[in-house]
Amino acid sequence: MAADGRQFVNPEQSGYVGFANLPNQVHRKSVKKGFEFTLMVVGESGLGKSTLVNSLFLTDLYPERQIPTALEKIQQTVKIDASTVEIEERGVKLRLTVVDTPGFGDSLNSVDCFKPIIQYVDDQFERYLNDESGLNRRHIIDNRVHCCFYFINPSGHGLRPLDIAFMKAVHHKVNIVPVLAKADTLTKKEVLNLKRKVMQQIEQYGISLYPLPDCDDDEDEDYKEQCRQLKAAVPFAVVGSNTIIEVKGKKVRGRMYPWGVVEVENPDHCDFIKLRTMLITHMQDLQEVTQEVHYENFRAERLASGAPMPSKKPSRAPANTNRNDNQVDQREQALQEKEKELRRMQEMLAKMQAEMEAQKSGGQQNGVRSHNV
Repeated sequence: MAADGRQFVNPEQSGYVGFANLPNQVHRKSVKKGFEFTLMVVGESGLGKSTLVNSLFLTDLYPERQIPTALEKIQQTVKIDASTVEIEERGVKLRLTVVDTPGFGDSLNSVDCFKPIIQYVDDQFERYLNDESGLNRRHIIDNRVHCCFYFINPSGHGLRPLDIAFMKAVHHKVNIVPVLAKADTLTKKEVLNLKRKVMQQIEQYGISLYPLPDCDDDEDEDYKEQCRQLKAAVPFAVVGSNTIIEVKGKKVRGRMYPWGVVEVENPDHCDFIKLRTMLITHMQDLQEVTQEVHYENFRAERLASGAPMPSKKPSRAPANTNRNDNQVDQREQALQEKEKELRRMQEMLAKMQAEMEAQKSGGQQNGVRSHNV
């Protein structure tokens, strides 16, 4: 009996334990915690990367930016711009970080232009490894790159040497999703030919793209058909636009041309809907592949190299983790001092044991000599 006299009522019927309710518990906990996702967009200037990201998430993540002049582009280096925005939809919060790479492929000498991008990906793995190995493991913010949209110029006849070199350098570090930018500049036949050419080159050079997960036998037919169409659409030929246009009494997002309107969300016009469906439907799988494949490979290489783990700096910790950060730092500093003292005592003990062994062996040799004499 309860304290107020009311009897506890079993929420389930008899003969039913109730652990089938566990997915609902996981759902409630995940929704309360929120989700984190990091998307990287790579490609040369003018391919519509910012417009596409704004179109995907219906946010104004990229305001109007100043375009560098031709003289500035000659010596321009690749920069890393990370923008974070919190999006809420039907009570579900998503902390989205978009990493842009302005300057990629714009310089006259683009040999090493992707090294800052690789360094950024490795730095996020290193940061996560340090946080995971530290004391404050409850409030780790996952800034690892979960997906990379690589934009391919539609005016070329396939992949350029820079495209191949970049994808070969990062395909074992991040999930690559190739995107044919500005697909409205090509006819349907040209789009199919370019897709076929790009996939042949990717297979020829041994580049690994993000593998869409296979469907189970018990999945419904609609989901199987959706997965089949998504796999067949790679690389995704997309058009981005944030302009609302009225067509036949209906407002759509698209681009107005003298010969007609390209509707962004029309599957017959481009693969924008397929790209967004792939990203949203498989967002959890992208995170799991990053954790179980790319991060574990980095962690194994990092630990196998035998390099000492760098000490965790308080300045790198997020500002809003919790109110006891100073206490955590003090405990971590005390733990490091105890480890140093323990190592010093172990060295002294080893030295004493070595001296005792030396004295013991010397005494045995002296005893043998006196006996022989």
